[in-house]
Amino acid sequence: MIGKRNVDIVEDGSNLVLINDIVFKGKRNVDWDEVKAYLEQYIGTCYEIEETSEKIYIGNKLPDEYTGSESRKLLKGANAKAKANAATAIPELIQIANNPSFQKTKRKNITRMPSLDGIDMM
Repeated sequence: MIGKRNVDIVEDGSNLVLINDIVFKGKRNVDWDEVKAYLEQYIGTCYEIEETSEKIYIGNKLPDEYTGSESRKLLKGANAKAKANAATAIPELIQIANNPSFQKTKRKNITRMPSLDGIDMM
């Protein structure tokens, strides 16, 4: 179960998610296994996009996809910590999402595509 979090949605022309408590901090490198364990708390939960009323189900592949993606492996320093801490605001980020769309990959040289069922739209 997801514990108490200090995350707010701020409306200032457009919605922003404000993360008040930084969970993954003070480390030279982000412990992605710790982030993965944190994300596992979300598995099986469902959230709603406020703008479209679409339901989003968090599947069991989200932790692996979030922490093991190629783009994540390229992140260093503050950007890596920002992505790690964004994991604490998944429900709010889903809630304020706007203009959702699906896009197929454009890269032709991908030999193995990761599964896209970590987050499913219902």
